[in-house]
Amino acid sequence: MLAALELAKRGLGNAWPNPSVGCILVKNFTKKNKSEIIGRGWTQPGGRPHAEIVALKQANYKTLNAIAFVTLEPCCHIGKTSPCIKEIIRSGISKVVVACRDPDPRVSGRGLLQLKNAGIEVVYGVCKKEAEKLNEGFFKKIKIGRPMVTVKVATTIDGCIATRSGDSKWITGDLSRQQGHLLRAKHDAVLVGVGTVIKDDPSLTCRLPGMKKFSPIRIIIDTALRTPLSSQLVRTSRSYPTWIFTNKIETSSRVKIFRKNGVHVISLANQKTKNKVPLRTVMKKLAQEGITRVLVEGGSKVITSFMREQLVDHLVLFRSTKIIGSNGLTVAGNLKIERLLNAISFNRTSIRESGEDVVESYER
Repeated sequence: MLAALELAKRGLGNAWPNPSVGCILVKNFTKKNKSEIIGRGWTQPGGRPHAEIVALKQANYKTLNAIAFVTLEPCCHIGKTSPCIKEIIRSGISKVVVACRDPDPRVSGRGLLQLKNAGIEVVYGVCKKEAEKLNEGFFKKIKIGRPMVTVKVATTIDGCIATRSGDSKWITGDLSRQQGHLLRAKHDAVLVGVGTVIKDDPSLTCRLPGMKKFSPIRIIIDTALRTPLSSQLVRTSRSYPTWIFTNKIETSSRVKIFRKNGVHVISLANQKTKNKVPLRTVMKKLAQEGITRVLVEGGSKVITSFMREQLVDHLVLFRSTKIIGSNGLTVAGNLKIERLLNAISFNRTSIRESGEDVVESYER
């Protein structure tokens, strides 16, 4: 099952709106020195085909009495493709080992029941916690109606993300920036505020060799629709989708101009917040669009807003060896916390070196 989980990781960031699942098919599993992996698969871009179908095709459906190790309960509802359960039953597989149930109410428990009713042995719960953690974003989308949120920050030793003038290129080294690009590839969407767009004109693509096709949806929080039409995010929106959340009304001439340029503009003008885009509404809308994993890259105002709204699930700090001092721009602005008891707390899950930098990962 651990090997199937490693396969599932390959689909993170491009399997949405579906979860990323791994599947391994094995023959002669109980026979010493004779067990053979006959098929491997993981969820493909856009969520189809599913991992089980990929593995079955790799095995040429020569799967009589084989065992399937699957990281998530196989689907049993009819969507755009035939249910995986039917294909598994037809294949002659005799045993299915499942890590965790699908939280989708159309599937949850029903897939396992159909397998049992077909005479297939079912083992449930192997590496359950690991499997649920891997698809945390999908589980959050189904259960609480929002995607998983990761905040990524490049910071100095003293917690600054830029000098007072806004200079931030580059706080961290090449290796850390490469890992930052990999984080983009492993998320469905990357989100910034309009201030970052105006100041830095970022592309927000994954620029690792051969991985540009895994670039996430680019999202801008832009209350008054100030994003320059000349920005990279607008100019490249037909190749790499750009979405803007704004308070401008649907019939605004500026909204129409952006849409003509290929930008997906989501107007929240009917909301009661005039001076800011309501982040909880943004997260709800993203979940409705199928987004399960969001990477927030800044700037400080946006990060502060996410912190205030208690929307940050994971925090990744790339900490350099530099010091800027008290006049530098900090990771978060005023969170209106007066007592230490009310401080936002995270649990550190890992710390490792990245060239001269240190990468610290936290979760709530």
